Amino acid sequence: MTEPLLSVRDLRVTFPTRQGEFQAVRGIDFDLGRERLGVVGESGSGKSMTGRAILGLVRPPGRVEAARMELEGQSILNLPDRQMRAIRGGRISMVMQDPKFSLNPVMTVGQQIIEAYRLHARAPRAAARDKALQMLEAVQIRDPERVMDSYPHQVSGGMGQRIMIAMMLAPNPQILIADEPTSALDVSVRTEVLHIMDRLVRDRGMGLIFISHDLNLVAQFCDRVLIMYAGRVVETLPARDLHRAQHPYTRGLLNSLPRLDAPVDRLPVLERQDSWKGL
Repeated sequence: MTEPLLSVRDLRVTFPTRQGEFQAVRGIDFDLGRERLGVVGESGSGKSMTGRAILGLVRPPGRVEAARMELEGQSILNLPDRQMRAIRGGRISMVMQDPKFSLNPVMTVGQQIIEAYRLHARAPRAAARDKALQMLEAVQIRDPERVMDSYPHQVSGGMGQRIMIAMMLAPNPQILIADEPTSALDVSVRTEVLHIMDRLVRDRGMGLIFISHDLNLVAQFCDRVLIMYAGRVVETLPARDLHRAQHPYTRGLLNSLPRLDAPVDRLPVLERQDSWKGL
């Protein structure tokens, strides 16, 4: 059996509160190969916190614990900042939800991609500029020379998301974590961004963790799906079988989606059960 790119066992993310400790992620297990792994659940289910924990972005007083968190057999759990910075961006990259808050507003697009690439590749500035232009072309941005000299407020949301993908993939990471990368985009632009991401991941043999609220999108785009509820994984199944899921929480999410082929007067309300939390 091929060794997974990323192996996580009993991952827990805990924050102190006035009412006691709150576990945002509560003992999840998963492996990631060279595949597209969807992570689905409501807001607050622990999806984004899982991605941040993998990248070492949970700051004190938050606490990350795990029985194992390994990148190709190397432990990356709670590494010193200097070692984690070499992994973050170089071997694992993350595309955030809204490029308006991820891109530096006072630096040009080109400056930001060049800086991100040189940080990991130690390349001369001229070579880094050529790489930045290549990556902008790879994400199907027309006139990359013009875009290189633009500021983030001068590009659209869809183009900003492509720029973020170009920046994160420039150092040739092994894993890309995409946190709601298409939620702010219209349908036509969303399709283009997904196609670009899919092509780049497949061509490079990468692993993709695709975090989303959109069950239909994940079913079409991903290979496998983890369903998260209250910080736990309640169900794991092939993406093609998502609409045949058995867990009552997953069924509740699916039933709450409107369907053109089976319209109803009123969508059912999800009735939660304490047993889903694994208490």
